[in-house]
Amino acid sequence: MFVINKMKRAIVTAATNARDGHIASAFSILDILWVLYDRVLQIDPSDPDKFDRDRFILSKGHGALGQYAVLSEKGFFPKSVLEAFGGFDSPLGGHPDRNKVPGVEASTGSLGHGFPMAVGVAMALKIQQRPYRVYTLIGDGECNEGTVWESALLAAHHKLRNLCCVVDYNHSTDRALLVGDMEGKFSAFGWESCTIDGHEHEQINNALAHQPEDRPYVIIANTIKGYGCRRMRNNPEWHHKVPSIEELAEILKELS
Repeated sequence: MFVINKMKRAIVTAATNARDGHIASAFSILDILWVLYDRVLQIDPSDPDKFDRDRFILSKGHGALGQYAVLSEKGFFPKSVLEAFGGFDSPLGGHPDRNKVPGVEASTGSLGHGFPMAVGVAMALKIQQRPYRVYTLIGDGECNEGTVWESALLAAHHKLRNLCCVVDYNHSTDRALLVGDMEGKFSAFGWESCTIDGHEHEQINNALAHQPEDRPYVIIANTIKGYGCRRMRNNPEWHHKVPSIEELAEILKELS
């Protein structure tokens, strides 16, 4: 898809210039984020803090370049801001900052923190009887954190049907700890669950549009770390690596 490759080129260029960023993680979640912001979220780029809106929390904070690229493409801030990623005066750092970046709901980065914040926001909206939904994206490695499962139990207990969690299941944690059947685990914790291809836009859209009757909802998105770039694809070396000038040229050519 043209817009996806356009954003990937912007991500890899910004990271190369800054000599920082988790490019492969951003590529893993980019399709999910694009469909979410382009088709699903009720949010106004010109007034992103308006109370009457949906919420999205990127719990997997190191994938921030993916969110920055989407926010820039949707008009939350100029593309020149993305181009200056990582600079001394730039609001865009390696993890999203709620106080600096328009459209960022929560400052995240320490894994296992964003998901419980999303549960709290969903509970508050339910108490206030607001019709808006809360979406959060977590990583499979993040699911090694106990706070994820404590929060999952809490959300199920309070029947937070307005909460949707997407698990970026790119198997990056397999070498350290196999998390296994994620759909089965969340189902056992009282969630409605489904599994999709996290790079197929129609599957993503259909899954995000669904809302259960009386329980929270999780989407297990099977993804590929570094998706769209042969040298990064499922290659642990690229977890926090940035390209050389020669590699950048080759990657941009591949994404053209």
